[in-house]
Amino acid sequence: MWRTRAAYLQGGIELAVFDVARPGRPEQYDTDAQERVTALACSAPPEGLQRWTIVALERAARKEPGLNGVSRETVRRMLKETTSNLGAG
Repeated sequence: MWRTRAAYLQGGIELAVFDVARPGRPEQYDTDAQERVTALACSAPPEGLQRWTIVALERAARKEPGLNGVSRETVRRMLKETTSNLGAG
């Protein structure tokens, strides 16, 4: 409650009711990493697979330098940002 009062005194009703925008958590992987994952998804899938799966991409991406801790969800988000379609082709 005291924060709301302090915000009101500092900036009026707008600052008290609506939260201030913050920068958020910095991105862990840069655009170079995203390009490498996208290029991997556009390459031929590993032997035994007809197409890439997110799990297979995650495993392959973890072998790339600088991507050893990448998660399945991060790989999925990277591909979504580039609007990749693993089922096409």
